[in-house]
Formats: sequence, C-alpha cells, structure tokens
Amino acid sequence: MGEFDPGSSRREARRRQIRRRRFTAAVIAGLVLVAAIAGAWAARSSDEPQTASSAQVENESEAESAPSATTTTEEEGDGGETASAPPKPEKPSSKTKLVLRKTLGGDISPKSVESSGTGFVFAQNMMYRHSVTVYDAQTFELRKTIPDSVQLADFGYERYSGTSLGAPVEAAFSPDGSYAYVSNYSMYGEGFGPEGDDGCTPSSGYDDSFVYRISLEMLEIDDAYRVGAVPKVVATTPDGRFVLVANWCTWDLSVISTKRGREVRRIPMGAYPRGIVVSEDGDVAYVAIMGGSTLVRVDLRTWKTSSIPIGSGPRALEIHPSGKWIYATLNAEGRVAKLNVRTGRVTKASTGTLPRSLAMSEDAKALYVVNYESGTVSKLRTGDLKVLQTIPACYHPIGITYDAPTRRVWVACYGGSLLVYNDRR
Repeated sequence: MGEFDPGSSRREARRRQIRRRRFTAAVIAGLVLVAAIAGAWAARSSDEPQTASSAQVENESEAESAPSATTTTEEEGDGGETASAPPKPEKPSSKTKLVLRKTLGGDISPKSVESSGTGFVFAQNMMYRHSVTVYDAQTFELRKTIPDSVQLADFGYERYSGTSLGAPVEAAFSPDGSYAYVSNYSMYGEGFGPEGDDGCTPSSGYDDSFVYRISLEMLEIDDAYRVGAVPKVVATTPDGRFVLVANWCTWDLSVISTKRGREVRRIPMGAYPRGIVVSEDGDVAYVAIMGGSTLVRVDLRTWKTSSIPIGSGPRALEIHPSGKWIYATLNAEGRVAKLNVRTGRVTKASTGTLPRSLAMSEDAKALYVVNYESGTVSKLRTGDLKVLQTIPACYHPIGITYDAPTRRVWVACYGGSLLVYNDRR
C-alpha cells in the first residue's frame, strides 16, 4: 500500500467546497432570470390593450414626419417619384428618356452652352448680345449676365486702348472648377479690323482674337489671352496646364500656358479646325478638321501631329473615358461617327440634317446630338450608335451640354432660347 498523504485529503475537501458554491450560485442566477422574465411578460400583458409596441411607435413616428404617399417632388409632371418612396437605383443613361423640363428665354442668342459640372451652366451669346449668361444648373435661375467688354490694357495688351468688345462663342472649364475659358469669334474696338468670317483663309488677314478667363467665384472676366483669328472650340488639359484653342481662320491650334498666362505655341492644323477632345491621361488631343475628313492627333508631350480619317466634315468631338473611342458629328454627312482609336475602324449612324454639337452622359453610355437643319435632338447609345430617341427641339438647335449632377441636357437654340431636358427616368 502507498503511504497516506494528508495534503491530498485537504485538496479533495477544497474541491468539493468549490463545486458546492458554484452549484448554489447557478441556482440563484437561474431563479433571478426566471423572475425577471415573468415580470416582463406580466408588464407587457397588462399594457397591450392600451399601447402599441415600441417598434410600432417608432414606425408611426417616422410616418408622421415623412411626406404622405401622395406628396410628390417638384418634377411630378415629368414622371417624378413620390417623395415618400425609397430612392431607386439610377438607370444607365442608355435606358432613360429625354423629357423637356424648362424653356429659358430673355436677352440671349446662344451659339453654345456648357456645364461646369459644379452648379453653373454658361451660354455664349456671340456678337448678337455681347454677353455670357450664367445659370444655376439646379434652379435654372439666371445668376449673372457677363458683358464681353474689357480693358485689354489691364491684362498687359497696351496697344489696345479704351474698351474692347468680344463675341463669346464657346467655353471650357478648368479641371479644378475655378475658371471658365471663353473664345471670342472677333474683337471690336480701337486697334481691331473688320469682323471675322467663316469663309476665310490665313491670307484673309483677319486680326487675332482673344480668349477670356472668367472667375467662377466672382463671375467676371479676370484675364485675357491673345490667340489666332476666329477662335472657336476651347479645351483644357486634365492637369490644368494648358488651354487648347481651335483657330478657324488661321488654321491652327493655340496652346495657352495657364502658368505663364499667355499663348506659348501655335500648331498648324489645316482648313477649319473646330472640335477638340483630350484623353483622360492628358497625353493626347484630337482636333476635328471640318474642312476635310480627318482628325489631327496631337501628342501633348512632343507636339507632333498625325492625321486619322473619320468622315466628311467632322465638327464636334467626344472621347470615351477609356480613350478607346472618339465620337464625332459629321456635319456634311448628317451622321455621327465612332472611331476605334487603336484599329482606325469607323462606324456611323444617321441622326438628321447638319448635326452640330455633341455631348456625352457621365456614365458614357449615351450621346446627345443637335441636328441644326432638322430642328431636333437625337440620343444614341455609345456602344453601337443605335438611335434611342429623336425629338423636336427648336429652330436651329446648335449647342448642347450634359450636366452630370442633375442628369439634365441643355440645348442652345440660335433663335434665342435654352431648352433643358431631364434624362433620369
């Protein structure tokens, strides 16, 4: 037999004592829990006939504070959802329809219209009104009419004394949303010769014109840059370093350095450069040569150029965010072209007579085109150029822009109005 160990006996007694205490504590805890459940059940039973559950009270409170199911948004007439309905996922733009929301008039004769994407829409009213009109993209309110009169001497051009007038034709915005750059078809005043003309050549001798810079904070002209004769389309590079300007009568492209505050380069283009797009990486620009059938590709690092066939009379351009495709209105053909940048393959779709300006939706699934002589707006699917919608617009629609935050399309009618379409449902 083994020897007796008194320590072992004490340890066993201690373990039995601990087990008894644990058992007693568990019993007490169980009794307390049963009592609590019974009390809560009794309280609920006694209150049920008089009050709703807490969940019901919360839901009823929300229902009282929310609009009723019959309350509609301000755009009910456009098929708007009721305010109490949960928000629906936005449809892709290839699945929505253009619906006229507003017609704006006044002292305007817009040649173009452009959204800043930050709450402003600019309309350029040429020499007919000598103004840029600025609208609130959400409310349609006229925020300001900016006259095109300037003292060019204040911007370092001392040879031009007194007040000069412009003729605002197109606009583009800086990537940071600080500025708008507006081209002037011609300049008027001391030191300037006769008004420019679309049937010009570099030998016509028309005076150089100017691009204005407009501060979006102040909504006033705060700088000016001399460019070529009869400048039209303006574009900015994604890094904000350059402003590119298509000079119609000098057949070249002005390159403005925003850092230096002046034109730093002129690049020959050919007869009648117009539309401009820049790739998202900022490496390449494409310019539509409306007097021919090509685009000019400009390497923005080396400034070397090359030509790409696309179709007769290319006017306005849009570039897919991927950089793989370029879309162009072919004014002479009455069609819209899609160019595969890598392969050079071009597909086309007919939209109307003399398609002019072009815009693309934010999701890059739809294009919007104004057909000048047809008086219509066409919407196309970017993937296959299928015409999704063609609607009557106005006499001579000439400019168009897409405002991404509101999903609205603005159309400039040369006769003196702006049409605003919803494109959300």
